[in-house]
Amino acid sequence: MKRIVFLLAIVSLGLIKISSAQEANVKWYTFEEAVELNKTDHRKIFIDVYTDWCGWCKKMETTTFTHPAIAKILNEEYYAVRFDAETNDTIDFAGRQFINEGGRNRSPHQLAVALLQGKMSYPSIAYLNETNNLIYTWPGYKTPETLEPILKFFAEDAFLTTHFEEYQKNFKSGAKTN
Repeated sequence: MKRIVFLLAIVSLGLIKISSAQEANVKWYTFEEAVELNKTDHRKIFIDVYTDWCGWCKKMETTTFTHPAIAKILNEEYYAVRFDAETNDTIDFAGRQFINEGGRNRSPHQLAVALLQGKMSYPSIAYLNETNNLIYTWPGYKTPETLEPILKFFAEDAFLTTHFEEYQKNFKSGAKTN
C-alpha cells in the first residue's frame, strides 16, 4: 500500500510539473492566423516584432515569454504573434499586400515598418485592438515585471481613460521573480 501511495505521489508531482511547463508556453500565431481568429473571437493582438540577429529579442524569447504570468496573460487575453521584421513572406492585410522589397541583408518588411511607424527598433511590441487597428507600439527589451503591467494596461482597456504611469502606480504584479 505504501508503494502505491508513493507511486501516486510521484505521478502527481510529474503532472504538476508538466502542467506548470505548459502554462509557461505562449501559444504563438502567425500574423494571418491572429487576424483570422479575431474575426470570430475578438481579442487584442500582441505582436513581438523581432529579428533573428537581435540579442535582446532572443533574451525576451527565453526569459520574458517563458514566465508563467506572462504566458498566462498572452494566452488568455491576446492573440500573440512573433513577427520577424525581416521576413520575405508576402502578407495580405487590410486590403493591402505587404512585402519585403529590400534586396539587401537586414531589409525591413513593409508590415514591420507600418507596425513600428518607421521607428525600426528591436525588440518592439505592437498592440492591435479587436478590430486590428494599431493601438500603440512599445520599443525595447522587457522583463516579465515590466511587461506584465503593460499587457494588463491594454487588455483591460485602461489606456482609454488612464495614463500608463498612473495605472502602473496601482498595479499588483503576479510576475515576481524569486
